[in-house]
Amino acid sequence: PTFHNPALLAKQAANIDEIAGPGRLSLNVVSSWWADEAKKCGLHFDTHDDRYARTAEWLQVVDGMWKEDHFSFAGNYYRIEDSLMQPKPITKPRPVIYAGGESEAAKELISERCDAYVMHGDPPSRIREKIADMSERRERKGLPRMKYGVAAFSIVRDTEREAKRELERITDVKQSAAGYDNYQQWLAGTNLDRKVSLEDYSVTNRGLASGLVGTPAQVQEQVSEFEDAGADLLLLQCSPQFEEMERFAETVIRREAAPALA
Repeated sequence: PTFHNPALLAKQAANIDEIAGPGRLSLNVVSSWWADEAKKCGLHFDTHDDRYARTAEWLQVVDGMWKEDHFSFAGNYYRIEDSLMQPKPITKPRPVIYAGGESEAAKELISERCDAYVMHGDPPSRIREKIADMSERRERKGLPRMKYGVAAFSIVRDTEREAKRELERITDVKQSAAGYDNYQQWLAGTNLDRKVSLEDYSVTNRGLASGLVGTPAQVQEQVSEFEDAGADLLLLQCSPQFEEMERFAETVIRREAAPALA
């Protein structure tokens, strides 16, 4: 929302949805976190809760543009006057809107105006608690169940020893590393529900905390625990990406045998 006008983005997204076909477009809405990035683009960077207040209006505009033939809106951050937009998205009721956040402002906004909640990495037991909390918020608002996603960095090896060796290599991070200042800026601009360690900085979105590290069987078991906790998808991370995604597909993802032809 800090970087994109909602009326224009609604039109762009609707056009992409029309071209791509139903169900292929979704939006991940990020309320911005890096003050320097906004400054370098000549944009004002709001305080934490003000950013979510802006996002609330931004989502109202996008949804209104998608659904109404003549849309007007008067808020603190956006003003829209009798805007007409065609074509509308062909995905019904609308393209899925994802968002994440751990502050109270974020969770209240997301539970009210989004379709899916994406979370930083955490063990399945903690994810279960977060899903229960968001489900209660949705129920109080009379809204249907959301989808839930979890960031997860995978290290799959033939043996535990090999997996732990790769984990040690990845988490060997020093405060002098290039980019650590950006990490500190990110912390300053967020409101997380737990303290982030230096090891967490070695991958994005606390992905290692999800525990997808070990043999294929161990990782399969952890994935099953996330499913039991209520997660619908894993935001899978790995490095190098292509090679490790191939490894994950070949060793972890269960494939059912195709039925024999008559």
